[in-house]
Amino acid sequence: MEKFYITTAIDYVNGSPHIGHAYEKILTDVIFRHFAKRTKNAYFLTGCDEHGIKIQKTAAKLEICPQDFCNNNAQKFVQCWNLLDIHYNQLIRTTNTNHKKIVQKIFKKLLEKGDIYKHSYKGLYCSGCECFLSDKDLDENGCCLIHQKKPDLVSEENYFFKLTKYKDRIIEYIKTHPDFIVPDFRAKEVLNQLQDIEDISVSRAKSSVNWGIDVLDDDSQVIYVWIDALSNYITALGYNPEGESDELFKKYWPANVQVIGKDILKFHSIYWLAILMALDLPLPKHILAHGWITLDEAKMSKSLGNVVSPENVLKGFELNHPDAFRYYLAASAPVGKDGNYSDLDFKEKVNAQLANSMGNLLNRTLSMLVKYFDGIIKPEFIVKNELFDKAQVLIDKTKTHFDNFEVQEASAEIMEFVYELNKFVTDNAPWTLAKEEKWTQCGQTLYVVLELMCVVAFLIEPYCPNIARLMTQQLKFDINTTFDDIMFSNIKAQKLISKEEIKPVFLRIDSEFADKK
Repeated sequence: MEKFYITTAIDYVNGSPHIGHAYEKILTDVIFRHFAKRTKNAYFLTGCDEHGIKIQKTAAKLEICPQDFCNNNAQKFVQCWNLLDIHYNQLIRTTNTNHKKIVQKIFKKLLEKGDIYKHSYKGLYCSGCECFLSDKDLDENGCCLIHQKKPDLVSEENYFFKLTKYKDRIIEYIKTHPDFIVPDFRAKEVLNQLQDIEDISVSRAKSSVNWGIDVLDDDSQVIYVWIDALSNYITALGYNPEGESDELFKKYWPANVQVIGKDILKFHSIYWLAILMALDLPLPKHILAHGWITLDEAKMSKSLGNVVSPENVLKGFELNHPDAFRYYLAASAPVGKDGNYSDLDFKEKVNAQLANSMGNLLNRTLSMLVKYFDGIIKPEFIVKNELFDKAQVLIDKTKTHFDNFEVQEASAEIMEFVYELNKFVTDNAPWTLAKEEKWTQCGQTLYVVLELMCVVAFLIEPYCPNIARLMTQQLKFDINTTFDDIMFSNIKAQKLISKEEIKPVFLRIDSEFADKK
């Protein structure tokens, strides 16, 4: 691959990060880490959305200025992503000076082009959605379908973007690019939304909202979320609507995939496409709309008091790194479907898969190598068998799954191979071969498992970077190997490991020794 550019939605910093935010960032990070093994030019952008009426009102209640409020809350997101080992290249904030300047230029360009016009408007505005709603967006009680609150009746003069001008082009693009929206069943939903699309407000009167980016040459208006927030994907790369853009933009745009929640698909697959078309810019290759993470099968909600903090999960289970949590969330649901979190399911799955199956397999295989051969791989141990062919199939399948952003399916394939390796050990019983003094056969069995555990560590690393690093340290295998270089001669004839070097890569959560190492 020449390059890979992936983005997340930027998080609204009106509150603290929760497990829903974490799911999107972990999902994106897993995809990014996988593709970073396939190209040297991979770039991962995330960020914070920091303007709007909710920020303004919350800051006012706390009696602090909106910028200080944003600074405090943005830091919570930064700390959370560090805690979860989210390996982004850049975290953009919409209060950054450079972002604001570029957004003003984008607005000005669209205004001069005639794609933005001023218009008096009266409509129902949902502060939760940060948009005006139509009757289709309301339930029988007149409440927003997402936030379950009645929108406010707003009447003001705003600038509007000619979304309807690009309606037919967007419909044509979606129909001729069936893999643009992932999963593909969401495309029908978007095409239905396009039927009744109207021009959208892209500014607010300062009399209603003053916490935003000023419209140039009109001090009565601030630029509204759609041009402000959505433009972050190109402002972060140094896009310049008035001249030469930065090298970063030339290198990485268009995005290979933009990861968002299903609730904001309309804005990214319709509004964002229209803005890019108006700017004469290439469109992203894929929009991946993930599902929600429910809590014990119930949708998380601040009002219900069932929002889960990622930090509390790690603290509650006394985990000293986030790999188990990362693995569990990334493997929680097929792409686009809702996943579920429960403490019991989390503990059972990571114990069974990461500790009992993968971790224990490596630990006991290395322990037998030390016990029977003083940790030495002898030349006569290095053989191949049919599992090597299956490992190559696994590598190819994993790449195909990630090409389709099937993160859960890829993890299931990897774990299925781990089960097969466990069966291979059981069937060949190296302990019995040692007892019978069939030393070469015993050593060959251990070698095959250890060689293929290098492949497992390589493929599982995007999900579990810390576990994979510990595995590869014990296997003397380079964790920075790429898909171009992965091969079946990673374990050399040498003294591989001593008894003192063998460490459990992941202990069971309910073990009295779990994560106390």
